[in-house]
Amino acid sequence: MMFERIAPEQHDTLDGIPEPAENPVLVGHREAGDALVAAYRAGKLPHALLFVGPQGIGKATLAFHLVNHLLCHVDHEQAPDYLATPNPTSALFRQIANGAHPSVLHLTRPMNDRTKSYKGAVTVDEIRKVSRFLSLTSHDGGYRVVIVDPADDMNVNAANALLKNLEEPPARTLFVLIAHSLGRLLPTIRSRCQIVRFGPLSDDDVLTVLNGFDTGLPASEVERAALVANAAGSPRTAILLTQYGGLEIAGALDQLLREARIPISDAHRLADVVAGRDQAIAFGLFNDHALETLATAANDAAYRGDIERAERFSQAWQDLRIAISEADTYNLDRKQHALNMIFRLHDTLRM
Repeated sequence: MMFERIAPEQHDTLDGIPEPAENPVLVGHREAGDALVAAYRAGKLPHALLFVGPQGIGKATLAFHLVNHLLCHVDHEQAPDYLATPNPTSALFRQIANGAHPSVLHLTRPMNDRTKSYKGAVTVDEIRKVSRFLSLTSHDGGYRVVIVDPADDMNVNAANALLKNLEEPPARTLFVLIAHSLGRLLPTIRSRCQIVRFGPLSDDDVLTVLNGFDTGLPASEVERAALVANAAGSPRTAILLTQYGGLEIAGALDQLLREARIPISDAHRLADVVAGRDQAIAFGLFNDHALETLATAANDAAYRGDIERAERFSQAWQDLRIAISEADTYNLDRKQHALNMIFRLHDTLRM
């Protein structure tokens, strides 16, 4: 399906794939959608929702469908008892999608004007926009909605600033915080939101999403099944694996980690692949797989009862995560970061 991109590009935009704000199709998550619609009809929609679940499964898409629902049906008692499907030809849909609707504020990781790349966090300057937004009067008496995506990318100052807005929100205001990891949010923020948990999509639903776009699905049924299995219920993950070299990057890193001694030339070759200026997605895939490798090793060690080894791997996971954050925050040399990750991971796993 071809589409006209009308939403601003984000830090995690994928070529040829709609942003959540401009996607009129929602696959799965019917139970969550039904519960939210029922709460709205009853006049009991909480002022803050926290959508939690794996990345790339449709949490943000549901959030924007809910926004369309609220703004299409301002009188909650007259709203339908099902989540309304957005009309992509309507002025409302296009306004929301391109970030121009006065009742919707979408906050995410901003552009770094100096480096011309996206910042590694949702900053306090972004969250400060909330107070200005809420000081304006709703143009039709309906809801005003603030979406923070991903909320677990907020730095500490941003999280504390948002907390003040969550404590005393104006009437008919809805916050939707989208998070991939609940543990990365302040407990005080979690306590002020109603948590809506999202699970991975079924294999059939993943294929439904992928078939809706030109995602380069493998031709054979066996290869498609393997792709879906590796995607773990996330269409985004499947797209990254097929279109952005995720499978090749993971395979190359795994091969290096199996070596008794890492061939220096092979390590440099992989670092060159993921560290290019225009390789932000590949760089993220490399980092994600490194962390996933350590997390799997920690889980396996714990399952075997080797608690000391599990704790060592868990601490190494934390250290690598900090290194990833610092590389992004301080715009460190990506190739050197990748090389450091390869050798640290190799040494850790062999301890």
